[in-house]
This record gives sequence, structure tokens and C-alpha cells, in this order.
Amino acid sequence: MFEPAVRVGERRSAIGAIPGRSSVVRVEYGETIEAVDDLIEPPETAEFLHPGFIDVQVNGFAGVDYNDPESSHEAIAESIRKMFMCGVARFFPTVITGSAERIRGALRNLRSAKEELHRSGMAESHAMEAFHVEGPHISPDAGPRGAHPVEHVRPPDVEEFNRWQEAADGHVRLVTVSPEWEQTPAYVRHLARSGVVASIGHTKAQGDQIRAAVDAGATMSTHLGNAAFPTLPKIQNCIWDQLAEDRLTASFIVDGIHIPGPFLRAAVRAKGVERAVLVTDAVMPAMCAPGPYKLGQVDVELHANGSVTIAGSDRLAGSALRMDHAIGNSVRLGGVTLREALAMATVNAARVARIAGRQRGLTPGEKADLVRFRWSEKAHSLQVIETVVAGATVYRA
Repeated sequence: MFEPAVRVGERRSAIGAIPGRSSVVRVEYGETIEAVDDLIEPPETAEFLHPGFIDVQVNGFAGVDYNDPESSHEAIAESIRKMFMCGVARFFPTVITGSAERIRGALRNLRSAKEELHRSGMAESHAMEAFHVEGPHISPDAGPRGAHPVEHVRPPDVEEFNRWQEAADGHVRLVTVSPEWEQTPAYVRHLARSGVVASIGHTKAQGDQIRAAVDAGATMSTHLGNAAFPTLPKIQNCIWDQLAEDRLTASFIVDGIHIPGPFLRAAVRAKGVERAVLVTDAVMPAMCAPGPYKLGQVDVELHANGSVTIAGSDRLAGSALRMDHAIGNSVRLGGVTLREALAMATVNAARVARIAGRQRGLTPGEKADLVRFRWSEKAHSLQVIETVVAGATVYRA
């Protein structure tokens, strides 16, 4: 059993300014928000208060690989505490393409870690909201496949998904799949009936295939602009088709490496801020020193500029991005306001990923996931002061 760093707290209150507004509020909360009041005579404060950040694509963090079935529960808990330093209150551990045994093993391990944390009364169990399986039903072609191992790419299989849910005790809530497989529409319909979000990604699909997947129930695009051929037809391609599809919410990796600023600005204008979500796609070396690492059986290198590549190549293998940095980068590179960037990292993600109690912002009845921070408009940087999960302070600077 763990010795909990923090437990879900008793009734408390917090004061802070609201980004994009002139008001200062007092939020009273236990496990959920109980009251939000504008202060008539507010104190002077340089601190903002906002719902805690959400990241629905985290492959690993702080030296811990969530894809490794042997990752210890203690190490997973410690990696979550490092995420709290970045203002993240809820996240989806993400398992990528691998053998059937490895995927199920990773999901079982994540499930048991979540259960053990819950039994210990630790807020880290709340943060581990649900699981994302990215692959293995993706394009086998180099380019759209990204860094996923080609030998384990395979067509969508409803029975395999059911085995994932058995291993995960039903915690799989998001699956990335390519529409190019003939089995995809039926597979997506099964996911939708099961209450699981189907996201289009790692694909070379044509427009009619993308429409068929959306008609079947797909509602999201995974890190749009990445995992594609380096050269595409200029007018008709899978990126344009997803940008033009208003039924899809798109996630973006805004580290200044995966996608350039002009693409991000154009993509957010096409989708609208309300259909844009920030993800980190972080892998195990995130928040570690530059150097060589292993992702499963794959040798990778974390470079000084923050990029993670397959060793000996320039092929990206996830990122070392932090969500607090993604928000600042979105303001700097994407031309959005701080308030809009925060929405992309909170309520938008909660809505598309179906996270109950996190879709209405600072509102009574919502989960008491909060972050207090300072913001430098000049540097476009965010400094987290305190993170609260389910009413418990899990990080204080």
C-alpha cells in the first residue's frame, strides 16, 4: 500500500482572477465545487484561478512508460505527481500499437495501479481518468504510421477491443483508429454503442472513408497535422478532409516542433476554438534530461530542443511536451487568447472525451479540479502555483 502524499480534502476555498475577465472570484469546494462568488471588493492579485488541465494523450512521463506492463505502481504514481506540477488534473494514460499480449498487459497494469491508488485514498487515482488506446488499427504505411511498429499493425477487431476492456475493467474510453480499413465503420459503431470515443488518426484514408467513419460515430481527430505522408496532394488529402468535417474535434501537439504556427492558426480557424483540443503526446523522457532512452524495444533520443526522435533518425516518437507549456505555446504560435488556450486544455477536452463533471468550467457541482497560476503576457509563459484534484492539493510551488 502507498503512503498517500495527499488525500481528497475537506471543504476549502480559493481566490483568483478569471482569465479574460476583470473579476476576482472565491471558489468554495470539497470534492466538488460548491460555490463561485464574484468578490465585491477583491484583493489585488496576480494569480489566476481556472479548472485543472486535461490531457487525453500521455504515453509516459517523467521516466515512466505507461506502455510497459512491468512499470511499477509506485513509479506510475510518482510520474502523475510530476504531471501535477504542470497543472494537469485529469489525463488518459495512452497505450500504443504493440502485440495483443503487450497491449492487454499494459492495460491490466494501469488498471491495477489505478485501483491500488484508489484503495489508498490518493488523489492520483482520480487524475488517472480513463485510458486511450492509440492503434494498433492504424495505417501500416511509413509516414502515417509514425513511430508505431509495423509488425503489430492490424485491422480493427471488435473482439480485440472487448478483450482490452476486460483487461482495463472498462476504463478504455478513447481509441485512435484509421478509417482506411474496410472494418472501420462497423468497429466505430461498436465503440460508439459502448460509450467509447473513436478518434481518426495515423491514417492515409480518403475523403469517403473519413465520412463513413464519422457517419458511424467518430468524433475526434488525433494530433491532426502529424502522422501523415510528408508530401500530400495540395487540395484533397486526409488533413483537409478532417479540417472540413465539422463533426470532428481535433487535437494538436503544440510544442513548436510537431506543427508550425501557420498551420496551427489555420487549423484552429477552420475547426473553431470550440472544436480544438491540446494534447502533449508525451512519452517516457518528458521532464527528463536530454539523452538516450528506450520506448519499449525502440531506442529513442530526447534532444536539447525538446524533440524526441527514433535513435539515428529525425522521425519523431511522441514528445517531451508539458501541458503548461502547450498552453503558452498556443498563445504564442496559434494566435489565440489565454482564455481560449485554457478552454482547449480543459472544457473542450472534457466534452469530446466525455469526462463527466468537467465540461462546464468553474461551476457549482463540477469536480473540484483547480489550478492557480501566474501568467507572463510578455513571455507567453504560465507558472503553476497550486494544483487541486478532487478537492485535494496535490502540488504547491
